Amino acid sequence: MAPTSTPQIPFGRILTAMVTPFTADGALDLDGAQRLATHLVDAGNDGLILNGTTGESPTTSDTEKSDLVRAVLEAVGDRAHIVAGVGTNDTRHSVELARAAEQAGAHGLLTVTPYYNKPSQEGLHRHFTAIADATDLPVMLYDIPGRSGVPINTETIVRLAEHPRIVANKDAKGDLGRASWAIAQSGLAWYSGDDMLNLPLLSVGAVGFVSVVGHVVTPELRAMAEAYTGGDVHKALEIHQRLLPVFTGMFRTQGVMTTKAALALQGLPAGPLRSPMVELSPEETAQLKIDLAAGGVQL
Repeated sequence: MAPTSTPQIPFGRILTAMVTPFTADGALDLDGAQRLATHLVDAGNDGLILNGTTGESPTTSDTEKSDLVRAVLEAVGDRAHIVAGVGTNDTRHSVELARAAEQAGAHGLLTVTPYYNKPSQEGLHRHFTAIADATDLPVMLYDIPGRSGVPINTETIVRLAEHPRIVANKDAKGDLGRASWAIAQSGLAWYSGDDMLNLPLLSVGAVGFVSVVGHVVTPELRAMAEAYTGGDVHKALEIHQRLLPVFTGMFRTQGVMTTKAALALQGLPAGPLRSPMVELSPEETAQLKIDLAAGGVQL
């Protein structure tokens, strides 16, 4: 059974976009995924995003995606919202992935803007609507024009919010002005998808975070969110500033690369990356250690 939720906070406040652990030979490591998921939920995550970009979804098969959802649900599905990434740049394929995620038991869906083929706003509306129509699961949009090449315009977000199953948006647009308008006009639950902007987005109406740095600082993220929502803005700012080296260090290169390196430094399941992602160089790993230590992360 899925954890309880409210329309205002449908997936909890703190969700980590979890890496997909692999074995030394590059196979899916389901035991490692269960151990990592348990660690993250024990650390304070309300939910986990599986099969997102940080989960190396471009290089995992449809079968692996479903197997991962089932394994993580078995480990922590009664304690955390398990949200499956199903976004592709092919609407039919995304619909198939959405139905497979529902069959695997996922509690919700994350669907990214179609990438590379750069559809129009009407194309985006039809794409997201088709996915939301395909299952009974709640849907979180994912707006990240830096990767997809196309933003979801505010007017399109407002139209999509009329769908009863489109309940949230993960915002990695990096535009607080547009976020402010979209939050006010759409009524969607807003999640920061850019760790450096977690606190600023709370200030304009976000309800929580979909985080990469949550792999290493979930308790601090939760403390920051709780301080802000509890009215202690000064404490929230102190935590935000203390975490700046972590935010910077974890994104000096692609987040999955630094995250797997950070997890390996902590003795947690991660494993290798699938090409074209590559492991950090010794120099990059040394810099990551400096950044994490400066932010108070114990290695």
